[in-house]
Amino acid sequence: MEILRVEGSLVCTLRHPGLQKMSLRVLRDRKGKLHVAVDTCGVREGNWVFVVSGSAGRYACGDPEVMTDLTIGGIIDFWGDDSGQMKQPVESEVLN
Repeated sequence: MEILRVEGSLVCTLRHPGLQKMSLRVLRDRKGKLHVAVDTCGVREGNWVFVVSGSAGRYACGDPEVMTDLTIGGIIDFWGDDSGQMKQPVESEVLN
């Protein structure tokens, strides 16, 4: 799993039949590389998310027949640091 940031929606009018009912999102990793993931959570631009990849991505979207290798598994509200304190994601900590 990885932590990525939602950059926006991906709109495709022609898709493989297995992706017809799936919402697609563009995500950015810490190196600036863009990824496309199936959205099962209803994310918005700017959300921090964790993703499930590979064959687990197909199962995470709820239908192992869907042709995906990257699925958004959840929206991150906050996480704990080494001291046990909870904090919200900060771009410089995740993307640098």
